[in-house]
Amino acid sequence: MRDAVLEGAGLEEIEGVATTARSPFDTGPDHVLAADAVLLLTTENLGYMSGAMKDFFDRCYYPLLDRTDALPMALVVRAGHDGTGTCRAVASITSGLRWKEVHAPVVCRGQWDPAFVDQARDLGSFMAAGLEAGIF
Repeated sequence: MRDAVLEGAGLEEIEGVATTARSPFDTGPDHVLAADAVLLLTTENLGYMSGAMKDFFDRCYYPLLDRTDALPMALVVRAGHDGTGTCRAVASITSGLRWKEVHAPVVCRGQWDPAFVDQARDLGSFMAAGLEAGIF
């Protein structure tokens, strides 16, 4: 799904938008500070975000607090169940950071469906097009 997000964000007709994909473990505050937007991808683990995403927020929350207000963001959740707890937890943290959700969370529920890839690709292109147009 990450590759699909990158594919969508890298469409030929979208110019002037560079994308970088990083593992949450390899992402620090400086990476976020250098970004014009953030698209978060996580699995749902026991009704919560992945441990990797939690680690990212644990390390980066305070260094980013009051420094990334209104950062455009979106979320993709690969949920085995309903994704509600994951979305709620991420929203609690990102609203504390005052990030601006520019798209409703894309929650890919249940058994694997190839349509999940299309949803991720569409969100990537949405984010890149919004940045290109100066909407975000």
